[in-house]
Amino acid sequence: MADEPESTQPAADERELLEQLEAELRKLKVADILAQTVYTVSSLGWRRLAAGEDQDLDEARLAIDALRALLPVLETALPAEAMRDFNQVVANMQLAYAKAAAEADKPVG
Repeated sequence: MADEPESTQPAADERELLEQLEAELRKLKVADILAQTVYTVSSLGWRRLAAGEDQDLDEARLAIDALRALLPVLETALPAEAMRDFNQVVANMQLAYAKAAAEADKPVG
């Protein structure tokens, strides 16, 4: 029966971890997660707009469309300056996309 404390230890550790996760979830706000998502999607979008091997205009367009869908939802949840910054990011991405798409259509040579 010396093994009994060891066999109950993982269950106790799992319960403690679950309690910690639940406590963290209680602290989270949907607006914070969505703001982080906007930041992440914009970072990925910019990477896909960059010239070179990472350029993927379909992915960049998807990122822009996703941002345009998410930002109106966040309008009342985030400070005005954060919304202004995010909207500026989208506008800049749209301009960069238009430029990259025009360059992709140019004949080579």
